[in-house]
Amino acid sequence: MQALKLARKYPSFSQEEMMQLVDQFNQIDLDSTGRLPKSTVLTALSTNASSSSPAGKYTYDQVRETLKTVSIDSSGQVELDDFVDLVDKLRSGAGATAGQVHRGGALSGLMGGTAPASSAQAQSSAAHASGGGKVLVKGSNTNITHSINEDERTEFTRHINQVLAGDADIGDRLPIPTDTFQIFDECRDGLLLAKLINDSVPDTIDERVLNKASKAKAPSAMPSAKSKATLNNFQMTENNNLVITSAKSLGLSVVNIGATDLNEGREHLILGLIWQIIRRGLLAKIDIKLHPELYRLLEDGETLEQFLRLPPDQILLRWFNFHLKAANWPRRVSNFSKDVSDGENYTVLLNQLKPNECSRAPLQEKDLHQRAEKVLQNADAIGCRKYLTPSSLVAGNAKLNLAFVANLFNTWPGLEPLEENERPVIEDFDAEGEREARVFTLWLNSLDVEPGVYDLFEDLKDGLVLLQAFDKVIPGSVTWRRVAKTPMPLSRFKAVENTNYCLDLAKQNHMHIVGIQGADLVDGQRTLTLGLVWQMMRRNILSTMASLSKGGREISDSDIVKWANEQVQKGGKRSTMRSFKDPSLKDAKFFLDLLESLKPGYVDYSLVYDGRTDEECKANAKLAISIARKLGSLIFIVPEDIVDVRPRLVLTFCAALMALQAGGL
Repeated sequence: MQALKLARKYPSFSQEEMMQLVDQFNQIDLDSTGRLPKSTVLTALSTNASSSSPAGKYTYDQVRETLKTVSIDSSGQVELDDFVDLVDKLRSGAGATAGQVHRGGALSGLMGGTAPASSAQAQSSAAHASGGGKVLVKGSNTNITHSINEDERTEFTRHINQVLAGDADIGDRLPIPTDTFQIFDECRDGLLLAKLINDSVPDTIDERVLNKASKAKAPSAMPSAKSKATLNNFQMTENNNLVITSAKSLGLSVVNIGATDLNEGREHLILGLIWQIIRRGLLAKIDIKLHPELYRLLEDGETLEQFLRLPPDQILLRWFNFHLKAANWPRRVSNFSKDVSDGENYTVLLNQLKPNECSRAPLQEKDLHQRAEKVLQNADAIGCRKYLTPSSLVAGNAKLNLAFVANLFNTWPGLEPLEENERPVIEDFDAEGEREARVFTLWLNSLDVEPGVYDLFEDLKDGLVLLQAFDKVIPGSVTWRRVAKTPMPLSRFKAVENTNYCLDLAKQNHMHIVGIQGADLVDGQRTLTLGLVWQMMRRNILSTMASLSKGGREISDSDIVKWANEQVQKGGKRSTMRSFKDPSLKDAKFFLDLLESLKPGYVDYSLVYDGRTDEECKANAKLAISIARKLGSLIFIVPEDIVDVRPRLVLTFCAALMALQAGGL
C-alpha cells in the first residue's frame, strides 16, 4: 500500500522499482522505526552501496549535497518518503558536481564573479592563490555558497586521523577519507571535536560528561559497514555546547557559531574551528617553560620580559630567522605566506636543522612546484612531511605553512640546551595574579575586542582595548571623539590620556577605583591593572544578571551566595558556602550539588570523589566545570582556581550558573 502511494507521488519510478526501494529502506532500518540517521543513509547510498542496488550507487559528496535539498523534519532523521525523494533527485543528476575541486577561473565563474582573462598566467595565478583548489558547498539556503580550501580539508582530516587513531569512543570511525566532506559529518555529534580539543590542550574537557551512544549493529544490507553510534539532536546539542564553551575558554575565536551549526555540519564554520583547535595545540608547545633553550633567540638589548610578550607565531618566525642567520643565508622571513612560497628559505632551514638528511639541492630546481615537492621530500626524510602540499606551499597558504613550521619546531628545535648557569628565571603559572590575568584575557577576547589580547598588561597600555571593553559592558559610555587612536603606536602622552579616560569612566559608573592613575596602566603595573579589569568584568557579570532578574534589580555578591545556598537546599543537599573565600569549596562538591539542583539527574555522583587529596578535589572541579559548559555556560576558570579557592574566580563561576538559570535553563 505504501509503495503504491509513493509510486503515484514519484512517477519516475515504476511500481516494481518503488517496491524494491521500500524493501531496501526496510533492510537498512533494522529497528523498524521508520527513520534512519543521515549518516546511515549517506553510507548506504555511497560507500557501502552496490551499483546494482535499487537506489543505485553515488559518491559520498553527491548524496550529502543532495540530502540538503530534501525536506527532513526537525528530528534530522530520514523517513521513507525522504529516502525516495533523495533517490529520485540523485537519479535525475542532482549534486553530480558535488565535491569537485575548482581551480582558477572555474571557481570564479561558479562563485558568480568574473572569470580572469584566458591567459595561462591568469589561470596559474588563480590556481596558486587557492592553494590546491576550492570545493564549493551549499550554505544555509540555496542563495548562499561557501568555498572550502581543498588542501586545508585534506590536511586537517589527516591530522585528525593520526592523533585520534585508536580512541576508545571514535576510533572505529577512523580513518576518515581525506577527499570527501565526511569529516564535517563526523563532527556533528561533538565527540570528535571534543576529543580534538583534549588532544590539543589535555584535560580541557572531562570526557565523562560527554554523551556517547551505544554501538549500533551494522545493517544487514551493508555487511561491510562499521558499527556506528548515533545520538539524538538533544544529545548532540549538549556535546556541542560543551565544545563551543570549551573552545571559548581556551581563547579561541568562536564568533557566530552555535551548537546548531555544528549539529548541521556547516562546513566553513567547522573547518575554521578545527583549524583554531589544531593551531592552539601546535603553538602551545612553543613555550620557554617547555623549551628553555628559546632563551637563545633573544636579540641584542632585548630583555626576557620583552621576549615573553611575543605571541607564539612571532617566536616561531624568530626561531626560523635564527637558523637562517646561523646558515649565513641573506634572506629573512616575516610571515608564513609570501616569504616562504618559493621554497628557498625552507630549503635552508631544513638543511640547517638536519644537514645529513636535507640537502640544498632544491635550490637548483627552477620550477616552483617541483622545488616545493623536493622541499617536502626533505621534510619527509626527517619525519616532518605534514600539513603542507606543494600547491599550498607555492600558494603561500598561511595556515598550512604555520602548521608545518610549528610541527618542525616541535620535532627538531635545533637549539643548544642551556647550561645551568644560563637558565633564566621564569615566573610560574601560579605566580600572584597570573591565573586572574589568564581569565581576564579570555573575558576581554570574548567581547570581541580588536586587536585581540595576548599579553594582558602589555596590550592594555594604550587604553584602546579597555575603552572598547567599556563600550561593550556599558553601551554608549565612551565618547569616541575624545579617544586618541592615531598615530600608532600611541605616544606615552596620548596613552595616558586614554587610560585616564578609562578611570574617569570607571568612577562615573561607581566602580571601586582607589589609588590608580592612568600612568600606572601605561606602565603595566600588574596589581592595579588587574584591579581595574576585575571591576569591569564584575560589572559585566552583575549587569547581565540584573537584566535577567525581576525588575532589573542590581545583584550583589551576597545575593549570589544566598541564591547558590537556596538552590542547593531546594535540591535536597546539605552542602553550603559562607562566602567566595570559604575553604570548604576546595573539593567542588558544593558546585556539583548546585549543578544537580539546577538540572536534576545531571551529576553522576558515582564519579564524585571524597576530596581527601588535591588530586581528588581537582577531578571534582574538572567535572563541575565540564558539566556547566555542557549546559551552555561560558566558564573561563580552570580546576585549580576552585581547588585554590580564588574568590574572584569562584564568583565568576557561581555568577555564570546564576545567569544560566535566569536565562531559562
